[in-house]
Amino acid sequence: MNKLFLGLLLFTAVQLAHGQATIGKIHIVKPAGEMLIDPQAPIEVLADGFDWSEGPLWWKEENAVLFSDVPANTVYIWRPNGEGALPYIKPSGYTGVGKYSREPGSNGLTRDLNGNLLLCEHGDRRISYLPLNKPGGKRTLTDNHNGKRYNSPNDVIVDSKGRVYFTDPPYGLPNQDKDASRETEAFGVYLVDQGKTSLVVNDLVRPNGLALSPDEKFLYVGQSDGAKPHIMKYPVMANGLLGKGTLFFDCSDLAKQGLRGAPDGMKVDDQGNVWSTGPGGVLVISPKGDLLARIETGQATANCAWGDDGSTLYMTADRYLCRVKTKVKGVPFR
Repeated sequence: MNKLFLGLLLFTAVQLAHGQATIGKIHIVKPAGEMLIDPQAPIEVLADGFDWSEGPLWWKEENAVLFSDVPANTVYIWRPNGEGALPYIKPSGYTGVGKYSREPGSNGLTRDLNGNLLLCEHGDRRISYLPLNKPGGKRTLTDNHNGKRYNSPNDVIVDSKGRVYFTDPPYGLPNQDKDASRETEAFGVYLVDQGKTSLVVNDLVRPNGLALSPDEKFLYVGQSDGAKPHIMKYPVMANGLLGKGTLFFDCSDLAKQGLRGAPDGMKVDDQGNVWSTGPGGVLVISPKGDLLARIETGQATANCAWGDDGSTLYMTADRYLCRVKTKVKGVPFR
């Protein structure tokens, strides 16, 4: 289909509410969901026209959102000043010569305890960090495990002790899991603690988004696998390593309903509910694993992040950067 014609079709699906473009709707699954989000809350479109938006991150000091466009190899910045989203870091994930893959850029973004920006770089196959508002370029946090390069680091989080967890599926490789340049067998979840990197999960097919429970006793990992689209839950031990995982939420039934997307990025609120991207948009799941509500963007939705005072959920949904107000606040929020 002609790309311009497709864009016009997508635009016609966007509505206007109080002068602001909106998409989708809120679907309350169980009464408890209405305590977390207003079913009439608009899903506002803040910026559009991206190839595949990812990794939103609230930057409190700048009253801004940073996010990746992975195919465009660019990190954008959006501020509520009417300028729209502007390129902020380019290249964001691939600094080599020539074309690398369909998704060469940065993906997940977060900040460490020193305020540095951490980037999951597909093309350069590493976790890098960049001091914000300071001169100097990116530096490497980690680019290999036991001498073998990662596949394409995808999402990253930092706990209250400064320990870094990240996932490493094959999505950024030129030929994904069949790529000749693969060096690691596992599509793993890794822990970086005081300069040491450990493989803490090695039995998932497509590990993707990550989130910690508010007390940091559990790590949630989303798996973007068509055959097993689910979210796993792992107990976190005192040393940061993980115990045996259990199934937290299975998205298979939602996928069978024809809803677009799979478990990807996720966050938690101050009540312990998990807000995970998945089929149809963002799924709101109780700490017990019950689906309470769906934020139906109508798009394949990649990731989300809390912002403003902590009760605004920013979302990257295919070509869009969106936001919606909630009745709870996110954890962690900085």
